Amino acid sequence: MQSLPVDLLIEVLLGLYLGLLTGIVPAFVAGSLGFLVRYFTGVTLPGFGVVVLALSIASVQGGLLGLVEPTIAQSPRLFIAVLIVLMLALYAHNQGDKLGAELPRRLSFTRLRQRTLSADVVELVGSVGQVTVRPTGEVRDMEGYPPLSPALRGTLKTGSWRLPADLPLSELEARLEERLRTDHDLADIDVAIDERARATITAAPPSGSLSRRVPAGQRAVSIATLVPTGIARGDEVTVRVGDRSINGTVLSARTDIDGDRAATAAPETPDEVATDGGDAIEPASADAKPNAATAGGPGRVTLAVARRDVKPLLEGESPRLVVRSRGTSREFEALALVKREGYAIRRFTVGVTGADDETAALETAASPADVTFLAVRRQGNETSGRRHGWVFGPGIERRLEAGDEAFVAGPDDATEAFVEAIAR
Repeated sequence: MQSLPVDLLIEVLLGLYLGLLTGIVPAFVAGSLGFLVRYFTGVTLPGFGVVVLALSIASVQGGLLGLVEPTIAQSPRLFIAVLIVLMLALYAHNQGDKLGAELPRRLSFTRLRQRTLSADVVELVGSVGQVTVRPTGEVRDMEGYPPLSPALRGTLKTGSWRLPADLPLSELEARLEERLRTDHDLADIDVAIDERARATITAAPPSGSLSRRVPAGQRAVSIATLVPTGIARGDEVTVRVGDRSINGTVLSARTDIDGDRAATAAPETPDEVATDGGDAIEPASADAKPNAATAGGPGRVTLAVARRDVKPLLEGESPRLVVRSRGTSREFEALALVKREGYAIRRFTVGVTGADDETAALETAASPADVTFLAVRRQGNETSGRRHGWVFGPGIERRLEAGDEAFVAGPDDATEAFVEAIAR
């Protein structure tokens, strides 16, 4: 009579131990199924099914345990273990069901990346929202490249850039990287923009920019001459030295007027930079684009010429520079023909309500046959994750969404009405 409470306490403790040990696997399975069913179907798995599933799994484990200890089926510990298994399974199922209901559906890394700016930093210029992006912290050096010069680092640190405010942060970062790479001829750059329009910049200075522009088999030669107004990198020119004409391609050009403008824009300049055998000239302003057109006048031009023409060009006196015509651009000719026939090509960004009103716009502005979609950029959804990808017709299948950019073509009046109806 004295040993009954002690034996019962031991059985209860053994039942708790066996229940916790056996209920781990049924609880895990029940919780996983509850989460998956609720997340993908929105339906809660019935509790009776959870009980049957947990008992089935536990019976397999209990059967194996019964082979080791045959007397366990007649002991009170079995009843307690079953209760513990069912409680664990039902609790895990409840938590899995709750997680499946609260977790956002269709979660993707693209949508996580498409964060937008805070409304506090957006400036309205007319009906268009713009944002001024400014650097925060120090401008970092790109690993594997030489450090930035103090002048270039200071220019990037004190700069500010206006960009459209209706783009996701990933697109703003891409546009700012492209602008800085073009303006300062950087070898590499990485920009991160937060919701407050603050940019963290990591950049690499220009390295071998001139040598990269010289075609294979040619040489770069600088000459002092009268520079035509508007000449820029890439122009095809002819240098007349005496009775000889030498063809070349402009790599860079700079005049005295350009130097005066740079000195006015940046009074404090670094050490003077000497050209190949010429007089010392002031360096270009950090804000000036390396491929910008010159103002014209006396100056120096760097040309890419054939190897055999280097010596005559350097030995010649008073070289004269003549710009050769490339002819009319075929792209502009094609657009002129389209406009002459009464058609127009427009690029626009779909507004928040414009995507919902696309069908109505097609019906009121023009029939679907009048306005044709030429290309759509969906910011990575249909372009294999590329930020600058375009989908060209007939690959455009689904309707437009807010933020999509598109090119459309059609009759002038119908195209304008359609763009005004759904554009931002």
